[in-house]
Amino acid sequence: MRGFTLLEVMVSLAIMAGVILTVVGSVNYHLLVISRERDDTTLTLLARSKLMELSQAGIGSGQGTFAPMRSDISWKAEQRDTELPVLKKLILTVHRTGDKREVTLVRYLSP
Repeated sequence: MRGFTLLEVMVSLAIMAGVILTVVGSVNYHLLVISRERDDTTLTLLARSKLMELSQAGIGSGQGTFAPMRSDISWKAEQRDTELPVLKKLILTVHRTGDKREVTLVRYLSP
């Protein structure tokens, strides 16, 4: 009866180790991408909500946080004039203090 030699077993283990390391690295990378996308989606949804709230209330500038639910995320709004006198530009920036991620949205308003 013939079995595998030690060299054959070592080569197959080396190949399997390479495959496993590649798969684990790929899974970790994709988990990081998913986490970043989730964070960006959260910031974007909060920014859209605050932008709608500010534009409906007619508030042109201000700043604050999303406390008590998300006290680590703050917002800053600024209203600027545009080249057209009938339009105003409302710029809202939402950022998280922990990792400095931010999202900026712009809405044009007619007075």
